[in-house]
Amino acid sequence: MMDVQRLRIYRAVVAAGSIQAAAANLGYTPSAVSQQVAALSRETGLVLLGKAGRGIEPTDAGLALASAAEPLFGQLTEVEAKVADLREGRAGSLSMAYFTSAAMAWIPDIVRRVLEEHPRLRLDLRVQELPSGDDQRPDVEVLVAASELTAPAGFRSHHLVDEPYVAVVPPGHRLAGRTEVDLAELAGERWIAHDSEESWCVINLHQAAVSAGFSPPYSVRTANHPTAIAFVAAGIGIAVMPRLCTTDLPDGVHAVDVVNPTPTRSIHVLVRRAVESSPAVQLVVGGLLAKARAATNGAPPPPRPQPLP
Repeated sequence: MMDVQRLRIYRAVVAAGSIQAAAANLGYTPSAVSQQVAALSRETGLVLLGKAGRGIEPTDAGLALASAAEPLFGQLTEVEAKVADLREGRAGSLSMAYFTSAAMAWIPDIVRRVLEEHPRLRLDLRVQELPSGDDQRPDVEVLVAASELTAPAGFRSHHLVDEPYVAVVPPGHRLAGRTEVDLAELAGERWIAHDSEESWCVINLHQAAVSAGFSPPYSVRTANHPTAIAFVAAGIGIAVMPRLCTTDLPDGVHAVDVVNPTPTRSIHVLVRRAVESSPAVQLVVGGLLAKARAATNGAPPPPRPQPLP
């Protein structure tokens, strides 16, 4: 493969009209420039310079090579500028995925701050309730997973928070004035599911209910927490969901802490190692960690749940 640096030096000789002038422009010695041009000549098998009186001039083959290289160096200039932009976080693209409650409570403010500092950044943002497959994983993914998450190859994981669940009850419900309720006390209620059976949110809740002596008696199944809360507000039943899902409840709808046991979900962020040092990604991760701390009022995360026997 042709050495690009040698080709760059030869183009400088052609443009300057002599080895001495090119050397002065490049900050090299004339001897170093001559050696690079001679090496390029051997590499290509072409005579690139010929005598012209007491000096030298490019041969027809040399001029043709320099002309053919022009588009290449235009593209290299663009690539170098792109690399500089990416290194400084001024441009490039960033793909992110996150679940609905994070999208509503955390992501908009973080994205706004990222774009304020990196307005040319191209964003690919999507909401997804289940974790991505390995072949479609974004640069940054906020997800609910097992409390001990092993990052896939090429990614680094950061634990954000272990979040407790609350019972969301309609206006006038017997629990509306309570601050907490034992999970077993909810066994006789009409339950509204807020996520799919395959999600960690529902799996965690089911395990906690089983440990309290019952299985959640779902009467209504919905795909997301805003829909479930709408059913609660209509008086259809109750929903038990993570606290982050309840940041904007309708008037009269109450959230009651669930205890004995308290179901929890573990929220993590996966970051592609290839981009984790970019300023934009660091801003995203820092924003997520700050949001998670705020979600626990600055307190350390509660103890992670132990596996059920």
